[in-house]
Amino acid sequence: MMISLKLMIRALSLALLPAFVHAAQAPTYMTDFFTGLHTLQADFRQEVTDGNNKLLQSSEGHMWIKRPGRFRWDYETPYRQQLVADGERLWSYDEDLEQVTVQKAADVLTSTPAMLLSGEQPLEKVFNIEEVITLDDEQHVVLAPKSDDSNVTRIQLVFSGKVLLRIKADDNFGNTTVFSFTDFDRNPALDDAVFVFTPPAGADVVGDID
Repeated sequence: MMISLKLMIRALSLALLPAFVHAAQAPTYMTDFFTGLHTLQADFRQEVTDGNNKLLQSSEGHMWIKRPGRFRWDYETPYRQQLVADGERLWSYDEDLEQVTVQKAADVLTSTPAMLLSGEQPLEKVFNIEEVITLDDEQHVVLAPKSDDSNVTRIQLVFSGKVLLRIKADDNFGNTTVFSFTDFDRNPALDDAVFVFTPPAGADVVGDID
């Protein structure tokens, strides 16, 4: 089953949420981790389940983020796909189909948490921190969007000390997306070229690239 582009975009929008937690309300370990965050990279495993806990998708890959507004997610298994936001456009490349879809990022992601990377909205207007829970050696922070227009209903960030382990997000479609991170690297040196996408020769390009 090919990974759905819409589901990928929605899931990635959820995954970028940690950069926008209001530091004044956040626990110390979260504040320490995200204060001064400019770049990050990590390996990830993404699992999407429905309301009956049935696995809908499972995939793995590597991601890079550079604030403001740029990210790249390379899906390596089970299918090779790529999502790149260069600050203006969102590019999606499906290697098997040899197809590239390009859209203005503002048109696709305007109402999603991903666009909060730009820092254009006051953070205190976006989320409430509902709970801070300690379970064994993990700290769980539960967030809820203030807007009723968000597809996101609940976000759970899981830390071990100052290390972000997982992001769990519930949406109003009844699905849950969990990202588990390994080799998480905060503020690595990332060249801007990482976030530049050039359609491969012979690929079918759908969308406006002007």
